Amino acid sequence: MRHTAKGLLAFLLLSFGLAWGSVLVVRVVADMSLVNPLAQLPMAFSPAVAAVVVRRWVTREGFHDAGLRLRVRGAGRYYLAAWVGPVLVVAAAVGLAAALGLYRPDVALLRRILPGADLAAPVALALVLAAPVLALPLFWGEEFGWRGYLQRRVSPHPVKAALVTGTIWAVWHYPLVLTDYLGGPNPLLELGTWTLLTVAQAVILAWLFLASGSVWVPCLAHAGNNLVIGSFSDSLLRDGAGLDPATVDLLHLVPLAAICAWILLTGRLRPVTADGADAPAAEAVGRTRAA
Repeated sequence: MRHTAKGLLAFLLLSFGLAWGSVLVVRVVADMSLVNPLAQLPMAFSPAVAAVVVRRWVTREGFHDAGLRLRVRGAGRYYLAAWVGPVLVVAAAVGLAAALGLYRPDVALLRRILPGADLAAPVALALVLAAPVLALPLFWGEEFGWRGYLQRRVSPHPVKAALVTGTIWAVWHYPLVLTDYLGGPNPLLELGTWTLLTVAQAVILAWLFLASGSVWVPCLAHAGNNLVIGSFSDSLLRDGAGLDPATVDLLHLVPLAAICAWILLTGRLRPVTADGADAPAAEAVGRTRAA
């Protein structure tokens, strides 16, 4: 317990210190906008840096349970869900906004923001789907820390671990909400909706990580969250429909909450073995080999 507590404390101090310190330097010293992706990089990789330092030098536990293996053969369906899921969430949120009269479909706007819009629709969709795959390594910076390290150690119970990790993850993001990255009219309300949205995403990412045994699966889903959900929401619902960030968060929360309910009600958040494999699946394999 002392070993775990020491590691958790060091991880949180490093993650928050490096991230919030980098925001301070970027905004105050360099006077840069956090909308600039380059300005976000130090913050984005601070959880990974913290996890490496703690694993290697603080607790000296190594990387055996970090989920670094790709596991493509066994986790193919989870990669597919992580890849396509964000597109479906955007479609559901935009459809809900249209049904509520908050958004009027604008084909011209969609063509302007869609990569390769002057090309055939299948090509444009392929470019949208390719973006998270190409950017996947960038999101390892967070997932190696949040899912690969923190989630495994805050609680032995997967549901509680996902909720606690999601709350910490949301608070870690607060400087982005309070600066020009989000730039909404009601920061306090947006902190609340951002927290709910982040916790919902954390439950889904926890399931993808535990079910696949690979940190690269939530990396792919995280990339989709930022590049597909974030980008299209800003363009279609904020810029196109004039909705505030809190309203956009709530629109996305509806499909994400539905996915979370499915995960929780069907008992899909389960413990994993030390090497990152799903515990019930590993037991089944062991019984098969013994037979």
